[in-house]
Amino acid sequence: MALTPPGIARAFAAACRAELDALKPGNVHRFAAGHGMEPAHFEAAAAAAAPFMGAAGLSVGQRIAGAVDASLAATGLNANLGIVLLCAPLAQAALTVSPAPFRERLSQVLGTLDTADADAAFGAIARANPGGLGAAPEADVRAPAATTLAAAMALAAHRDLIARQYASGFADLFAVGVPRLAGAPLAPARLEAAFLAFLAGFPDSHVARKFGAGTAEAVRAEAEALREEIDGLPDPARHRRLLAFDARLKARGLNPGTSADLTVASAFAALLLAAEEAQA
Repeated sequence: MALTPPGIARAFAAACRAELDALKPGNVHRFAAGHGMEPAHFEAAAAAAAPFMGAAGLSVGQRIAGAVDASLAATGLNANLGIVLLCAPLAQAALTVSPAPFRERLSQVLGTLDTADADAAFGAIARANPGGLGAAPEADVRAPAATTLAAAMALAAHRDLIARQYASGFADLFAVGVPRLAGAPLAPARLEAAFLAFLAGFPDSHVARKFGAGTAEAVRAEAEALREEIDGLPDPARHRRLLAFDARLKARGLNPGTSADLTVASAFAALLLAAEEAQA
């Protein structure tokens, strides 16, 4: 089964917009800006990238390059590189005409990523120039690709949660994020819960790249303690604690952006799954 290109583009844009309504500590959201960015930057990036997520006839690499370049042109900032890297294979699976279940189609997409996909993705990553991007001994994104995108992601999977999704068939996304969003993928409280589950469950890759593994683990432990503290609290009390954590992270310049990227991708996947179920 395949979804329509416009439907996929709309689902992507909706997931990106909904994420801004969720109070995700350390990240940009409607409750507080941060790191020199505002919600409007992310809205503009989402609108620019959405047509490439839904476009028919593109490879995963072309989808990534087109979406990243359009977002950079619209905002002048790297607002959504991680989101695009995660959502491009999901969109490709949704566009694939096959009776196979979605996750099986996704595995097929990931298994066929080639050197051309790597070249396109590497170029997009280098142009976006995310914080903490350094040199790699193998599959460095600033050099022409000498391996497939699938192999390059496998090489980085031990240190990067986005690469880990490519190498694992998006196992963390479907184990952590999607179940928390089932039935209400765009609900702010559900998105907050998914974000905290990722942040408390894994040291954030973006924090680790910029500040080191020790800092990323400390943030993870703080998030784990906060999850326990706010469990069952009414929205006003829960938001006060989330905002306090948000302020502490931003005061230290810490932006757990990979956890936010995983949250957006989870919402996108949940929307795609729901649309396929509605078609069945």
